[in-house]
Amino acid sequence: MAKLNPYLNFDGQAEAAFLFYKSVFGGEFVGGIMRMSDAPGTENLPEDEKRRVMHVALPVGGDLLMASDIVPSMGHKLTVGNNNYISIFPESREEADRLFGALSQGGKIEMPMADQFWGDYFGSLQDQFGVYWMINYSSRQANQ
Repeated sequence: MAKLNPYLNFDGQAEAAFLFYKSVFGGEFVGGIMRMSDAPGTENLPEDEKRRVMHVALPVGGDLLMASDIVPSMGHKLTVGNNNYISIFPESREEADRLFGALSQGGKIEMPMADQFWGDYFGSLQDQFGVYWMINYSSRQANQ
């Protein structure tokens, strides 16, 4: 089966966002943080865009959360919206609460963590960087 890894785009906030996510999930960046200035042909970019993140990847469980910054001088435009969520399935209610609490710092809670009619413990939020998250703990999944 193919592996799916969420890829996020930011407008100059990728490094700050991923330092934050690293504080929440732990781990180390795979390959460090690559800058736009590391790519050939970027010599003429404005100085602030040369420091932007070209690629960053953080292991979360068996998956990778990845991101980059847009480059406005190359015509890129970021549109933040609720069309993308990252759905996390922690191994316990306690871990669900910890992740929800950490990710919601400075963000907006859409639905607080609570037992839901479908039987799971679930909540959703938008973090301080505009990324939408769903935290879903299933005791059925944990018992399999």
